[in-house]
Amino acid sequence: MTDPRYPIGKWTPVETLSPDDRRRAIDEIAATPAALRRAVSGLDDARLDTPYRDGGWTVRQVVHHVPDSHMHAYIRQKLMVTTDLPTINPYPEEIWAELADGRSGDVEVSLTLLEALHDRWVQFLRSLEQEAFARQYRHPAYNKLFTLDGAISLYAWHGKHHAAHITELRKRNSW
Repeated sequence: MTDPRYPIGKWTPVETLSPDDRRRAIDEIAATPAALRRAVSGLDDARLDTPYRDGGWTVRQVVHHVPDSHMHAYIRQKLMVTTDLPTINPYPEEIWAELADGRSGDVEVSLTLLEALHDRWVQFLRSLEQEAFARQYRHPAYNKLFTLDGAISLYAWHGKHHAAHITELRKRNSW
């Protein structure tokens, strides 16, 4: 069995994507809302409130986490393109997941939010000229620079990663 924390494996950092790899990564970002919606389709509240692994978030918390994270990514990427080497603002995702909206909110709200967000995000990414993908931001929690290509790669992986948390739980539990 694979590590349930990383059902599709860990993300491999990249700095530069080829135009074809970039297009595929943006297509994966575009596909994330539908993949997450399919992953939770038909789940009742008891199953939504089941942790995807021992010590992990519930399915509901995972669903709410994805738009929280991707809203940050979208804003960070827009800052990256419009500001010279911005330092981004990290957020405490573990604490956000424990807030009332993350623990008990209706997943439909987050799924709808994710669809609208990804529509805007993908439109933005597809509108950029080649040189924009080399722009960078500084992530103070890692004391590291990320390129836009690297961030696109990360979030293409991130959406699949969390959808797989749910689909793998469903397989294990025969849901």
